[in-house]
Amino acid sequence: MTPMIDIVFQMIIFFVLTVQMERDQLDERIRLAMSPHGPAVEQRDPRTVTIDVDDDGRIAIGRFPLSEQRLFTVMRAAVVQHGQTTPVVIRGDMDTAHHHIKRAMDICTRAGLFRIKFAAIKEAN
Repeated sequence: MTPMIDIVFQMIIFFVLTVQMERDQLDERIRLAMSPHGPAVEQRDPRTVTIDVDDDGRIAIGRFPLSEQRLFTVMRAAVVQHGQTTPVVIRGDMDTAHHHIKRAMDICTRAGLFRIKFAAIKEAN
C-alpha cells in the first residue's frame, strides 16, 4: 500500500508542476478581448504554437521576443516537424492595432500554416 501512495503523490507533484510551467509561458501583461459568443476551447492540440502580440506590436513565443524573420524560421520548423496542420493561436492584446496581428498572421501563412485562431476571454472572472 505504501508504494502505491508514494506513486500517487509523485503523480500529483508532476501534474502541479506541469500546469504551473504552462501557465508561466503565457504573458499575463497581454489583456485579451472579450468574446462571449465565441466557441470555448474543449481540447487543446499539443502541437499548438501560441504567439503573443503586445500592444506595441512586439511578437513573442513563450515570453521570448522574436523578430519577424525568427518567427518565420520557428513557424517553418513547425511545418517541417508537424506538417501544415499545426494549429496556431495568436494572443493579441486588446489595444493592439490590427496591422500588428495581421503581420503575425502573414508570417504564419507564408511559412505554410493555415490553422490560425485568436485567443479571447469567454467570460469575465
